[in-house]
Amino acid sequence: ANAFSHKRFMAGASTNPDPEVFAYAAAQVKDCMNATNRLGGENYVLWGGREGYETILNTNMKMEMDNLARFLELVVNHKHKIGFKGQILLEPKPHEPTKHQYDFDSASCLALIRKAGLENEIKLNIEVNHATLSGHNFEHEIAYAISNNALGSIDINRGDTLLGWDTDQFPNNAHDLLMPFYYIFSNDGLKQGGLNFDAKIRRQSIDPEDLFHAHIGGMDVAARVLLAIEKMINDKVLQKYVEDRYS
Repeated sequence: ANAFSHKRFMAGASTNPDPEVFAYAAAQVKDCMNATNRLGGENYVLWGGREGYETILNTNMKMEMDNLARFLELVVNHKHKIGFKGQILLEPKPHEPTKHQYDFDSASCLALIRKAGLENEIKLNIEVNHATLSGHNFEHEIAYAISNNALGSIDINRGDTLLGWDTDQFPNNAHDLLMPFYYIFSNDGLKQGGLNFDAKIRRQSIDPEDLFHAHIGGMDVAARVLLAIEKMINDKVLQKYVEDRYS
């Protein structure tokens, strides 16, 4: 449900000071959850692009965060009402388009989830590029989520390290995904989650085949990482280093 592009959401959706906007966003999410359920979806991702504020001078932060927690509670209640068997996932992102977003990183999202008392109901969908924007690397966000039993699914796109915004590029470097995948597959994998590219071809692309090749390249990168991870898990060298350090 796109609850950030239209101007009605200029001050947020679930955190909007106008209760009618809150209700409108809730109705949108309800319809999309119903469609996901009918289509047999396995996950439903919530990303709060404008769930934050521009200036603290006119913001009641406690009220906005209480409303966001209430919104998450309504989502979970509707999930059970319609019998949706998929995961509800919250996706962290520190900014863009909002300056200060409440879903800044994995830790911030978990604080929101726990504030709503929904730690057994909602997990995290972690994106590479969003982790970078928050000042973390991808493996940090993955390891933090795993240590709190909160990892649900991942987006394996990438950003440009020289830019300060979300570029959503296809993965093309196996080394970037090595440690994140190691933590994931050393801890029972993603289960109901998956690997989502959430990426797009570059602006100067004019050939439809580029999108086709980009997907093939991204899948090949993931496959190469999995082959390396199998060796890392089986030889147990890194695992032994950690165990010895804490023994």
